[in-house]
Amino acid sequence: MGILETEIEIPAEHERNVFGQFDVFAKKIERTLHVTLIARDGKVKILGDERNVERAERTLTQLTELSRRGNVIQEQNVDYTLSLTMDDSTESVLEIDKDLICYTLQGKPIKPKTLGQKKYVDAIREDMITFGLGPAGTGKTYLAMAMAITAFKQNEVGRIILTRPAIEAGEKLGFLPGDLQSKIDPYLRPLYDALYQIMGAESFQKNSEKGLIEVAPLAYMRGRTLDNAFIILDEAQNTTPAQMKMFLTRIGFGSKVVITGDSTQKDLPSGQTSGLDVAINVVKNIDGISICQLTSRDVVRHPLVQKIVKAYEDYEQKTKLKKKRSKDRRKRYER
Repeated sequence: MGILETEIEIPAEHERNVFGQFDVFAKKIERTLHVTLIARDGKVKILGDERNVERAERTLTQLTELSRRGNVIQEQNVDYTLSLTMDDSTESVLEIDKDLICYTLQGKPIKPKTLGQKKYVDAIREDMITFGLGPAGTGKTYLAMAMAITAFKQNEVGRIILTRPAIEAGEKLGFLPGDLQSKIDPYLRPLYDALYQIMGAESFQKNSEKGLIEVAPLAYMRGRTLDNAFIILDEAQNTTPAQMKMFLTRIGFGSKVVITGDSTQKDLPSGQTSGLDVAINVVKNIDGISICQLTSRDVVRHPLVQKIVKAYEDYEQKTKLKKKRSKDRRKRYER
């Protein structure tokens, strides 16, 4: 296949944003697509084989448009745009970028950054109950929190209830000093962190004192009926089947529920069945309930986190395959 040369415009004011500091993003595009980029006077020349030149052109055009919309281009934007173009996907990051949920206290826009996240946000808007499943760093809790705060500010719900099982992550914490709130706060800290970033500590405190925002362990939900509320159950993989059933039967009129979890990070005692796994099988065919599966491609933390998650997925897949083969061999031997 012959070498193709094409040229696109990237205005000088956007070039540094698109190319990255010390051209780190441009070098990544060159390495990934096996093309050469030459920037001069607001124009970028792309050299390579036809297919890869087209992909590079599509990648740079989308990143430039993101920059024009006021986005600071991150490595995640470049990686995800490249992955879509490498798959020759008809989807575009520009469509995803249009979906603005809200702004943080510092004025930073909160938007879905991947197709998986966009489907997750759309499901939350459309359905009464949404399960957000996937590995760490996919924005499950953060996006749900942003949606909850937006619904609360727009008076779509009267209050926000955030809950998670109070269970140690693989190590015994023993006795914790202080009153009851002090004892449970460490378990709920990730929820507070997201709230403070989006809403601000002062606004949270004010609404919390009025009872409009509640952050509590899952055990506190028993016996209640939760009407006109946006309810988020986080770390649902650490619920028991009984706890999950209890939670799902608390939901009242005018409420919206998001349940987040990662089945690969259970902290339950060995042999204990996860309430999340059971619930997925029980409710998967019920109208009004969405189950969104996010993957390593939807990780929006540091790119290294995405690689770690992918490495664990591959390792777990290989381990399952080895166990299956071993089991099959034993069966054949027993015959």
